[in-house]
Amino acid sequence: MQLRPLGRTGLSIAPVVFGGNVFGWTADEKTSFDLLDRFFDAGFNTIDTADVYSRWAPGHIGGESETIIGKWLKRGGVARDKAVIVTKVGSDMGQGKVDLSAKWIEKAVEDSLKRLQTDYIDLYLSHWPDPATPYEETLSAFEKLKKAGKIRAIGCSNLDADQLKASFEAAAKNGLPRYDVIQPEYNLYTRNKFEGPLADLCIAEEIGVISYYALAAGFLTGKYRKKEDTEGVARGYRVGDYLNEKGLKILSALDNISVEVDASPASIAIAWVAHRPGITAPIASATSLRQMEALIAAGSLTLSADQMQALNEAGA
Repeated sequence: MQLRPLGRTGLSIAPVVFGGNVFGWTADEKTSFDLLDRFFDAGFNTIDTADVYSRWAPGHIGGESETIIGKWLKRGGVARDKAVIVTKVGSDMGQGKVDLSAKWIEKAVEDSLKRLQTDYIDLYLSHWPDPATPYEETLSAFEKLKKAGKIRAIGCSNLDADQLKASFEAAAKNGLPRYDVIQPEYNLYTRNKFEGPLADLCIAEEIGVISYYALAAGFLTGKYRKKEDTEGVARGYRVGDYLNEKGLKILSALDNISVEVDASPASIAIAWVAHRPGITAPIASATSLRQMEALIAAGSLTLSADQMQALNEAGA
């Protein structure tokens, strides 16, 4: 597996990241273990999660995903130094707000480490912008954790270009470590949240980019073609947003290329993201071994310039 450098972090990751939002939610513990085993056996090395996963599910309090990953690591699914663990802090875990204060981060990181059953987190991200907390306070807290060896690298999620630039300025002014990675939403349908000023800034500043929603909540797998297909689906409310002329045009392009390269629409959609300028690796989730094979195939799938262009035009 050809690994890619993740910005200036010193970390190297495979071209597809496994999204752990499904662990303990739409994938039970045994299924999650099987999926992780298969993913790492295929040569991939990075898992993305967050402390808040999956607080939204009935009866959940958050931390369910990290807990399952921790049990899998403890079981010896893979040597700890062979796994890149990405998790996030700052979402509402019962405090009633986004919180990137030093006090909250100090508590949250210990909770995540305990659930993950590890001494360190490879990449720790601020999950959402927190307008009530200055960047320098958050970055100071992260610097303290880095010096203590509890985290190896830092980044952010869901910042726009102006916010990311402001965080760089705060870091430089106060002699603090900057965010070296960002997680934006990005896929064939939703392109405006990364392409343009944010992508340009990331490329210029050598920022690692691990994008999420590569499959647009499952829409780009091609299994949702009409509203009835989304009924009773865990993320059906989100999938419905894509069922329009633009979405169906993208599915048609995926169908055509699927025949040409003998790969699933899901694999093609993930591979498209992985080969876009500025992207280090997309995040994609799976809840079955069959779905996992699409992620694995995407990691080695090459699309021609004409095929990339056809997809670009379909999602424009």
